[in-house]
Parts: sequence; C-alpha cells; structure tokens
Amino acid sequence: MNIVITGICGFVGSELAMELRARFAAARLSGVDNLSRRGSEGTRPALERAGIVVRHGDIRCWSDVEALGDADWVIDAAANPSVLAGVDGRSSGRQVVEHNLLGTVNLLEYCARRRAGFVLLSTSRVYSVAALQDLPLAVSSDAFAPRAGSSWPSGAGPGGLAEAFSTSGPLSLYGATKRASEIVAAEYGDAYGFPVVINRCGVLAGAAQFGTAEQGIFSYWVRAWAAGRPLQYCGFGGAGHQVRDALHPRDLADLIERQIRDAPRAAGVWNIGGGPGNAMSLAQLSDWCRQRFGHRDVGVDVVPRRWDVPWIVMDATAAANRFGWRRTRSIAEILAEIADHHDRHPEWLAVSGMP
Repeated sequence: MNIVITGICGFVGSELAMELRARFAAARLSGVDNLSRRGSEGTRPALERAGIVVRHGDIRCWSDVEALGDADWVIDAAANPSVLAGVDGRSSGRQVVEHNLLGTVNLLEYCARRRAGFVLLSTSRVYSVAALQDLPLAVSSDAFAPRAGSSWPSGAGPGGLAEAFSTSGPLSLYGATKRASEIVAAEYGDAYGFPVVINRCGVLAGAAQFGTAEQGIFSYWVRAWAAGRPLQYCGFGGAGHQVRDALHPRDLADLIERQIRDAPRAAGVWNIGGGPGNAMSLAQLSDWCRQRFGHRDVGVDVVPRRWDVPWIVMDATAAANRFGWRRTRSIAEILAEIADHHDRHPEWLAVSGMP
C-alpha cells in the first residue's frame, strides 16, 4: 500500500505520518510540503529517519502533484488553517482559495486518475457562525455550557455538533474554502468512483504544535503563559468563557487507520473531536496554567471579533458507531504534554515565527 500525506511537515501531517508508519508497517509512506510555515522544515529529518519519503513541493502546482507517483490513499493535511486567513495581513483572500481549495482540486484530479482513496482533513469552522453564536448557552464554572432545558437546533445538542448542523454562511474565508473543498471532493468521488472520506476536526493539539492565537489555541496559550507573553480574552464579555474541545492527532490517526481498512464503508462526512469530556474554556485553561507555571494577569478586550464563536464541541458519535473509534488521550494529558515540551523547548514560539 502507498499512502501520500500532503502538508507532511506540519504538526498534524507529521504526527499522522509517524503514527501511520507504525500502524501500516509494510506500507510505503511519503508526503509533500512547501515548507512555508516557519519551523516545519525541522520535522523533515525525523520523518526521513523513519523511512518516510518527503518531497519539497506545492500542491497548488500540478506538476508537483503529478510527481508524487502512485498512491492508494492520499491524506490532505495541507491548508492555511487560520480562521483569520485572508484578513490578518499575512495572506490574501486569493492565497487562501489557492491553498485550501485549488490545491485540493489538484489532489482530487490525482486521485481520480489513480482511483486512489482520498481523506480530507476538514474543520469545525465549516459550521455557520450565526448558528454557533445563537446556541442556547449559560455560564457554569467559568465556561459556556449548554443551558438546561433549552431547545437545540438541528444537528446540535449538549453532546456537541453533529454532521447535520448548519453550514450556512458566513463561515470565514477559511471555513468557506474548506466547505467548498468538501463539496467538490464528494462530487469527484461520485463521478470517478473512488472513496472520499471527510473528517471535520475540532481543535487538534499536542506537544510539537506551532500554535497561534487563532489556531492551535491550547498549545499557544500554554506556551505564551509559560513564556510571559501577553495574553488577552477577546469578546464575550472579556471573561474567557469561550469553549473548545481538544483531540490529539494520534487519536485522529487511529480513526484514519480504521477508515482506510474499512474503505467500502468509510466514505462520507465524519465529525471528530475530543467531545464534551475534553472541552475547556480559556478561563479554565488559564487556571490550569496558573497551577503549572504560576500566576499572571490576562488582559481583556470586550469588543467581539468577526467570526468568533462561544462554543464548539464536536460530537463524534457517528464515527464512533461506524468505526468503533474512541479518543484515548484526555485534555489533561494533552496539556501536560504541551507543557513538558515547552520546558524542554522554551524557544518553540520563536521557532514558529511568533513574535
């Protein structure tokens, strides 16, 4: 079996590659990365030592995709993953579309010609911002939580967001390009007869992540706290009550292994995340950081930011039922892993280009 991973030198791509190397011992694993994210080049030596072939290339360029050779499965982990992409001064709207949609189209053409299976790593941010902002929530223990006795919209409930939750815009350029990729991928699979698996991921978090304030928030918050960098609660009253759930990429790798091995039944859209038991607000994360690293103050900005939402928790019931999957790493274990890595590598934010 030949497995190709795009964005292989990024945090998620490299973690998937190393984990799948162990799970598919006889497979040929390879990948491509344009190394545009500072720090990503540092993962390449470890991948190559594990016998994984890494190519420098850009999936926006068809000749780079065509040069990947044969594959039985392609896992698309390449993207500009920031909800502020296109408006943050670091990229344009066109660049977001080229990275997150047109690059995926090239991969789908590649898969169509080879009848290779395709796994798209999508995102919880394909869900409607307006619908997320309108969820029935109350504050409990310094976090937004489902309001008892409330009526929930279709596809959502106290257990999280299911696949049927609204994807109506606005979504952000990031969310819109990922949603468009989902639609096009499903159509390619139907037209050309190859399996398309779409995993809508919540927040992925772990030790070697290059976190930023708008993505990789758990890693970024822990490292910035430990390093004494400024931190700020934004919007929602400035109390840090907004909630996300965390999932370790090795648990994602476990799901992808099951999907590849069960290819005839794997096609479709699957929500994947840590769920309510692995969810935490920024205020609760700050309490964890105080206990680990000591006290510090957090700034407040009550002005809401565009596309910010109060609560995203992923309901992975459908994936659990279909594939017998469950997460194994708790949020406490994930945070401890990040903190321990920071103790060994206090320069990590600077390595990834964070000022």
